[in-house]
Amino acid sequence: MFGSILKQFSRLSLNQAHLQANGRNICTATVLQFKITDYLCAEPMKKKKKIDPQIVRAREERRRKKIEKQIRRLQKNARQLKPIDEVEVPLEILDNIEKRSRGPPKLSQEVLEARALLQKDWTRYKHGEYIAHVAQIDRIMSAQRRALDKLYEESEDLYNEAIMPDLQLIPYTVTGPVATPPIKGYESPDGEYLDVSKKWDN
Repeated sequence: MFGSILKQFSRLSLNQAHLQANGRNICTATVLQFKITDYLCAEPMKKKKKIDPQIVRAREERRRKKIEKQIRRLQKNARQLKPIDEVEVPLEILDNIEKRSRGPPKLSQEVLEARALLQKDWTRYKHGEYIAHVAQIDRIMSAQRRALDKLYEESEDLYNEAIMPDLQLIPYTVTGPVATPPIKGYESPDGEYLDVSKKWDN
């Protein structure tokens, strides 16, 4: 049966070649579309092997320990801040930090002497300013002391009134505490932000 089908197909192909050689325009495409598919070798499904319950229990135990270890690692780093790419120094710069580092410039002797003289002049100026300020305070306090002594000689009541502090010159008002005490066990929120960190698939 199979041999006779092959012979018919071979005859059709020969007839088509013969017709094309004679110059006749006859379409035999419908006949040529017959194809024989390859036969596939199938095999029966593999039988499931019976696994020892202890092996299954050991696998489940290892999987559970692995998950618990990951949970402990996450709890340990729960409050760890996320790295910011803009703040972190790139590794390329850290590798080339010796090439990028510059030492202090070498100054000439004239520049060093000029800076030393300028430092001394500035020190003398600030010392004179401090002495003048202290002397002015001493003059004001001695003048105040002499005025109070003269006032005490004139009238003791006026002297007592003069040495009393004037509360109207320095008003003091209290509106309450400006900061509340911290709440125990309160975890402040991180706030709203857009996570643009890079993610890599393991």
